Amino acid sequence: MTHDDTAPVYGSAVTKVEPFGVDHIPDNERHGKPSSQFFVWFAAGLNFPIILLGFSAVGLGLSFGAAVAAIVVGAGLGSLLMAVMSRMGVRLGVPQQIQARGPLGFFGNFLPVAYINVFAGVGWAAVTVILGGKAISELTHLPFWVCGLALTLVELVVSIYGYNMINFLQRVLTYVLTPLFVMITVVALVRGAGTFAADPKAADYVGSTGGWITFGGWFLSFLVAWAPFASDYSRYLPDSPSVVKRTAWFTGLGNFVTICWLGILGVLLGSNATSTDSITALHQLTGPFAIPALIAVGLSALAQNFLNVYGGAISVQTLKVPVTRTQAVTLICALAYAISLWGHSGVEDKFSVFLNLTAYFIAPFATVLLLDYHLGGRSDPSRIAELYDRRRVLSWGFAAWAGGVLASVPFWQSDLYTGAFASAHPHAGDLSMWVAAGASAVLYLLTYRLRPLWTRDTPATAEPRPEKTAAVAGS
Repeated sequence: MTHDDTAPVYGSAVTKVEPFGVDHIPDNERHGKPSSQFFVWFAAGLNFPIILLGFSAVGLGLSFGAAVAAIVVGAGLGSLLMAVMSRMGVRLGVPQQIQARGPLGFFGNFLPVAYINVFAGVGWAAVTVILGGKAISELTHLPFWVCGLALTLVELVVSIYGYNMINFLQRVLTYVLTPLFVMITVVALVRGAGTFAADPKAADYVGSTGGWITFGGWFLSFLVAWAPFASDYSRYLPDSPSVVKRTAWFTGLGNFVTICWLGILGVLLGSNATSTDSITALHQLTGPFAIPALIAVGLSALAQNFLNVYGGAISVQTLKVPVTRTQAVTLICALAYAISLWGHSGVEDKFSVFLNLTAYFIAPFATVLLLDYHLGGRSDPSRIAELYDRRRVLSWGFAAWAGGVLASVPFWQSDLYTGAFASAHPHAGDLSMWVAAGASAVLYLLTYRLRPLWTRDTPATAEPRPEKTAAVAGS
């Protein structure tokens, strides 16, 4: 009996468990259309907290026009970042976290991946379970622990099935959630919305420029937080110039539309908002239509957490923790559920503040990856083997990333920590991400032509060739 080596093991089967973990996706497994990226990110962006974030414009004293402009600029820059990074997945066929081994080194990649991706994946999955669980609990009157567990189990099963199942359900959720969020939009606007002028006497006013930078930065940081996962959902697409180009467009559009839509809605409603608690605000905004609105919030939690859990599991495997993808998914879900039980009673807001600090770490991470791809020659598929070579222990990209993070510390603005520059110049707004990205870019440009910081002279045990191990990688 002969075996056709060109026949796909996984292909486009939705009900087959994905056999790949952090492996390179070979050509015979490439499938799908660029339009799939629109549905992946559009569904993930249908996020009620974005509406709540829009409320903040009034507190910052911004005018309606300035707030809308800040959202458009922040969402535009974030969507552009996601678009460019999704192209990298099509070209190289590996997850974003594996790509980072190029500029940072095999082991130099561990620290940013451990904090940025594993921590953020678990943390945001927990926060999303809290939001969705509260909505379902309010709807069904069941205890939170039951509703949170139900959400977690659905996320567990779907994330185990993996890439094809997630792409399929994100498309379905787009069709289901869009009319529900349109309803929330129409009802909320009818029940109370309006424009407003700038207010220098607002509680959180830090100046028109500083407030604008800070407000737009919040919407940018929402998309920056997704950046380490952008390639994860495009790496199976066929590698051709037309697919690469269209993937970027669909990814950018999917992100931009939802962030602008819900953010601007939040700004319109901000002048009449009396609560920052998500469920209370939802009831106030939708009134007698709260039931379908709660359904929308519960389902949107799934659309977000499919990506959080799947991306977090890939991150665990990137760290060479000796677990399969299925085991990593189970670990992420268990941790997220445990944290949600601890945090659902009132500390989730503080936890979200802590998680928002991840943007300060992700901005230089994404900067180094982009520069390495476009200037460092990483776009060459013949160099993919370097990403699995353990002899490349530490590269200068790690220094560029770490330097960017350290340079941004004086500019941090958070309830947990405020840097010296931010304290002395509050009217400048939150410049942390910009400083982190700029410093890492300068450091990368100064060092990327240098020899790696640390390489092993003696051969180390290399990771198995992905084509040979694909059948067991995700089992």
